[in-house]
Amino acid sequence: MKSHESAGLPPQYPPPSRAWLLVSLLTVAYVVSFVDRYILSLLIDPIKADLGLSDFQIGILLGPAFGIFYATVGLPLGYLADRSRRTWIVAAGIAVWTLATAASGLARSFAQMFVARLSVGIGEAALSPCAMSLIADSFPEDRRGKPIALYSSALSLGAALAALLGAAVLTWTNTTGNLALPLIGELTPWRIAFLVAGLPGLILAVPFLLMREPPRISASADRPHMHLGHMFSHVSRHVLTYGCFVSIFCYMTIVAYSQGWLAVMFDRTFGWPVEVFALYDGLLLIVIGPLSVMFAGWLSDYYTERGAADAPMRIAILGLFLSVPPAVIGPLLGNDIAAFLVVSAATVGAAFISAVGITALLKIIPSGIRAQTVALYYMTISLAGLFLGPSLVGLLNDMVFGADGVRYSVAAIPLIFGLPVMLLSPLTLKLYRRALNDPAFRD
Repeated sequence: MKSHESAGLPPQYPPPSRAWLLVSLLTVAYVVSFVDRYILSLLIDPIKADLGLSDFQIGILLGPAFGIFYATVGLPLGYLADRSRRTWIVAAGIAVWTLATAASGLARSFAQMFVARLSVGIGEAALSPCAMSLIADSFPEDRRGKPIALYSSALSLGAALAALLGAAVLTWTNTTGNLALPLIGELTPWRIAFLVAGLPGLILAVPFLLMREPPRISASADRPHMHLGHMFSHVSRHVLTYGCFVSIFCYMTIVAYSQGWLAVMFDRTFGWPVEVFALYDGLLLIVIGPLSVMFAGWLSDYYTERGAADAPMRIAILGLFLSVPPAVIGPLLGNDIAAFLVVSAATVGAAFISAVGITALLKIIPSGIRAQTVALYYMTISLAGLFLGPSLVGLLNDMVFGADGVRYSVAAIPLIFGLPVMLLSPLTLKLYRRALNDPAFRD
């Protein structure tokens, strides 16, 4: 698609009403993706019993099966989004992940469930590269903050709404019992839950097939062209700085994905029905998540405007120290309410970390490789979280603590990964400040 600027014409953005409709639909799609991603964590024990799986296999389904392609195809899909009709790619992605979610309810073995989860990851990976490109072409540069913030709010709202919707679906399926369908046969409640969570999302693909693609707005003509080789060369020259930097955000994703076991932990430890945990968790997250993210963003801007250029990094480190203690202590408490509240308090620290990661990174990377470095950052923290978090909890359950000791496995993850990062944080901040103050670092 030829851009207006390449033809010598000024940028032609769509009318605000159409632009905001597009952002709203993209945000809804992002929230729906969380529901389809999250529903498995609420169905662990019935799936395990029905398919004869171990906790480690469940951990593989929660993490690596979903993450193999979700974390790695962002770069090629971003390349495709730069050259093809993005709304159709989004529609295809929605169709793939919703059908794959529904197919999870028909799986009869670990291998079939693995393929279904892998397909969910492929479909969901198509959304964000296209979303950011569409938003950039729908709003002038000085008006993109709010639409990007709205789309990004799905990160905190999505988990909360996924828990609430998951609780509603589970409550309904548990009251209906088994369901017999033509050609498919009898379905147990956990299988019905996947169908109910997945199939309605197909409706959301239709508007993206029908809506008009916004004209592409070209980048500045004088921006230097830099490819992946330049990016990898830059990162390798400063591997210690970037390694220390990303360790904080890898900790955050590892612990966040490991907490897919929390519903099972409260069930096995305190006897909470999974739908009850999901309801309480959703109600708390829908308040704590957005407030913590917005406060961290405000705090970062406040101190940056007053001359503290390293403010985002300092807030990330603050979030680390706020997150680790409650994430370790909460699962070990003997009282269920106290355990729930302390574990939830760790969400504040995690929200601080997630809110400032990109802000901190953009301050130190060269402009010519900005998008590529951000893509590498997302790929790194996603791979770390999805491959290490859920599967390690399952492995510790099977090999060390036993199925009923899942609380100890969940508590061990933030201790194993958080303590070294905390000890490393003074060096991390020192290297970050050096990068900020060294113009050659961004050459």
